[in-house]
Amino acid sequence: MIVGVPVLPVLITDPADERVADFRDLFAGDRKPGTERGTGPVIVEGVPAVQRLLASDYPVRSVFGIPGRVADLQLPDDVPAYEADRWVLSDVIGFRLTRGVLASADRLPPADLDDLLTGPDPAAPRRLAVLEGLNDHENIGSIARSAMALGVDGLLLDPTCADPLYRRCVRVSMGHVLSLPIAVLGDWPTDLDRLHAAGYLTVALTPAPDAVDLGDVDLAAHPRTAVLLGAEGPGLTPAVKTAARVRARIPMRSGVDSLGVAAAAAVAFATLR
Repeated sequence: MIVGVPVLPVLITDPADERVADFRDLFAGDRKPGTERGTGPVIVEGVPAVQRLLASDYPVRSVFGIPGRVADLQLPDDVPAYEADRWVLSDVIGFRLTRGVLASADRLPPADLDDLLTGPDPAAPRRLAVLEGLNDHENIGSIARSAMALGVDGLLLDPTCADPLYRRCVRVSMGHVLSLPIAVLGDWPTDLDRLHAAGYLTVALTPAPDAVDLGDVDLAAHPRTAVLLGAEGPGLTPAVKTAARVRARIPMRSGVDSLGVAAAAAVAFATLR
């Protein structure tokens, strides 16, 4: 493999060209007939996000963009590269792309939970985000971006969460979700006991007035923490709040009862850093 030598993209003039089939009708996404949730290639938009994809472990399938933008990426010579004018590109993907370039990649299997939790220090993550029932792709993407910025080392999802590798998640995360280990807690919420056994303090975020102040969580006594976040509106289920070791709230000005989950996640990650 030759790295750093500009790849000359192949010009695409027909929107029906099968070489760019990965990028066709992206608005339909995993709602295309016969497509199961959480399957199909990972789609990444924009130069910074594509660069993060290239630096990740995800196997890149191809790159597609407007003239000049693909060549600027300095792709490895084993990555198929295609370019088209913005009208053909729009016809392929189904909307006007403002970021100029896309890439597709094969999915990686979810991380093994036990390997993730019990790896030797300092490899084992010290901070985790645990998501229950989040079905908004943009919220998950925003949480992933904040996680990377604020010292969270992995995402754990209950079985009902939306696909964290869906196009909108990856876009909103600016590609950072591709750098985070992601595992699914299949036996929910019983699998929280596996976090406890590995030494994690589980902190359920809730606006309940009887919850402790998030800033009072003793990080020195609990070097490993996992922040539990629920969906907009309903929040965490009662079973999860009962299973967590601590119920904590973000102190707020009188008259404001809660934050959106993505904003609350960022505050919690920064507070527990």
